[in-house]
Amino acid sequence: MSSVSISHLDKRYGNVEILKDVNLEIRSGEFSVFVGPSGCGKSTLLRCISGLETISSGTIAIDGQVVNDVPPSKRGIAMVFQTYALYPHMTVYKNMAYGLKLMGMPRAQIDEKVRGAAEKLQLTRYLDRLPKALSGGQRQRVAIGRAIVRDPKVFLFDEPLSNLDAALRVQMRIEISQLKQQLPNTTMIYVTHDQVEAMTMADRIVVLKDGVVQQVGTPMELYEQPQSLFVAGFIGSPKMNFLTGPFAQKFNAHTLGVRAEHLDIVPEDGVWRGKVVYSENLGSDSYIYVDVGTEDPVIVRQSGRAPYHAGDVIGIAPKPHELHRFDAAGRPMLN
Repeated sequence: MSSVSISHLDKRYGNVEILKDVNLEIRSGEFSVFVGPSGCGKSTLLRCISGLETISSGTIAIDGQVVNDVPPSKRGIAMVFQTYALYPHMTVYKNMAYGLKLMGMPRAQIDEKVRGAAEKLQLTRYLDRLPKALSGGQRQRVAIGRAIVRDPKVFLFDEPLSNLDAALRVQMRIEISQLKQQLPNTTMIYVTHDQVEAMTMADRIVVLKDGVVQQVGTPMELYEQPQSLFVAGFIGSPKMNFLTGPFAQKFNAHTLGVRAEHLDIVPEDGVWRGKVVYSENLGSDSYIYVDVGTEDPVIVRQSGRAPYHAGDVIGIAPKPHELHRFDAAGRPMLN
């Protein structure tokens, strides 16, 4: 088992700061997800851990050993890229075996490792195929298998599902989560811009913005107890409703946050009244967008099919114990 400790890490390109005083403790055997908007530094941080990027200052330690000057091949890590990076002229078997062959591992041991990884990933029947004969999901499994055979201390995943369609992304999320259960002693660090992936897969989530760690916690800690306006708006789908001005002042806040599922529709009354501008019926759930006079419509979630249409005037009321109040600096206020 291997922990990853990051202390006062900075990464600069010239005068441009990409990562700023990053301090993280990733526990042994943990599935940690780095999440944030494009350009926040999450992939750069992953590449710093792997050794593909040098850091400007600070330290990175894997299993207690500082690895700042250790080359990537000696860090005990394996990386899975979004582009798969498979050799097109090699079969699945040879792609998975290639790194072990370069290490000088005996042929019988290579065969045992490749076939064991293929069985875990349901790739046994594809071992003689070339990558071009595989689907996107199968190619990604080969890339993961190539990492597994090396028995790394730490797995690094750099947006591995971004090239897949929606259905395959769901399937691969399940498969990667199952893989983590099969390898409970392996530390996994996963980068994504998709907060749904983060919420469904992570033991703990690291939220970054502009190269700065905003909050670290379990998915539900971040969802229920966001420590900034940014985290509150980034985690959750649909995003949290924010109300300012007199709407927030009534609750002694600069900004008031309330999630869609924490709003009730009260047709004849309510804390706020407004006109329905759009209604999404998704079968099991409905989202009703209500113009109450704020910059963006307030989104209300209801179970089942909602009987509201554009133009209907309705009242809505927040559940009193589910409100999030933020001050002018975007920090949470005690309720």
